[in-house]
Amino acid sequence: MSELPLFRPAKTISTTFSPEAEIILFSGDAREYISRIPDNSVALVVTSPPYNLGKEYENRVTVEEYLSAQAQLIAQLYRVLREDGSICWQVGNFVEEGEVYPLDILYYPIFKELGMKLRNRIVWKFGHGLHAHRRFSGRYETILWFTKSEHYVFNLDAVRIPAKYPGKRHFRGPNKGKPSGNPLGKNPSDVWEILVQDWEELVWDIPNVKSNHPEKTIHPCQFPIELVERCVLALTNEGDWVFDPYMGVGSALIAALMHNRRAMGCEKEAVYVEIARQRILDYFNGTLRYRPLGKPVYQPTGKEKVSRIPEEWTEPSQARLLDQGSEYR
Repeated sequence: MSELPLFRPAKTISTTFSPEAEIILFSGDAREYISRIPDNSVALVVTSPPYNLGKEYENRVTVEEYLSAQAQLIAQLYRVLREDGSICWQVGNFVEEGEVYPLDILYYPIFKELGMKLRNRIVWKFGHGLHAHRRFSGRYETILWFTKSEHYVFNLDAVRIPAKYPGKRHFRGPNKGKPSGNPLGKNPSDVWEILVQDWEELVWDIPNVKSNHPEKTIHPCQFPIELVERCVLALTNEGDWVFDPYMGVGSALIAALMHNRRAMGCEKEAVYVEIARQRILDYFNGTLRYRPLGKPVYQPTGKEKVSRIPEEWTEPSQARLLDQGSEYR
């Protein structure tokens, strides 16, 4: 699962919806595309919508206008979602004049008004981002996992992690002396950490896609393929439709294809659509630059020059700089 095959037979990439298609890349507005999708046909919607931050691909508006427009889109996503389907809505924070607006909290009523049920609020932790000066630097985003009904796909066995104490046994009752855990592993919980070759519990510690990430493209807010894979494995079955209405450069679609799901996405920026197309082709021919699922997050050894404390910060240099009004306060 962590290594790409050298080659896979390429599949046809369609540009508009067809029930027989396996991959669809639509270049245009998501609302236009969704109107073509039949009711109750999508198993999983997984996306990271624009955050209204004024990036080159979005026009910044008031928070109220932003949420109103998103509510209209989400209502259409609800229509196309299967009764046993899920929506994974990955968001961060909207910041205006130094004040933080937690988008996951603001989005919650929109989904709830449709009758959807929040199953988990998953925390994605990463180590790099913009440094704040008048508040703590943000280093996490969240994924809201909603289901359309009480009967939904959840393949826990596909995403179990090794038990911390596999030898633990029942100490009383009818099963006294027998192993108390599941031989397939334990539930990874709603706050994950992916640090070693097997999924670990606690926090989804997956590097965000910055300059040195192997998946980096020109997209300014690209999320990693690795982030989507567990959602695909747990919330869909092979052959199901996975849909990203804000696909960017196609990371969610690639995660779906890696696990034998059908993938469709739409994107209004034509240059991103072409990058997504090329990345999908690279996946099939075995040349996609990709960070394998479960690869350890790099930890400095202390030997690298950049991991050492600068000479200017050591005593007595530090005291002298502080006396001079150093910028490092």
